[in-house]
Amino acid sequence: EPPADFICPITTELMSDPVMAADGHSYERSAIERWLATKSTSPMTGEALVHTFLAPNHTLRRMIREWEEANAC
Repeated sequence: EPPADFICPITTELMSDPVMAADGHSYERSAIERWLATKSTSPMTGEALVHTFLAPNHTLRRMIREWEEANAC
């Protein structure tokens, strides 16, 4: 089982392109982009997001890749 931080809270699947939203949580890019196409709230808290900029989470992406390699996914 992958660590919980590696799982997208929207898709409940292992992330491959994690991005951080204004709420400080990381999501799979395609999932949060679909979410933001119709909503301006956090999927985690339901509160309004101060902006919709998505920052690549390079550290998390590297950690997920290292975990995948170590676990032969």
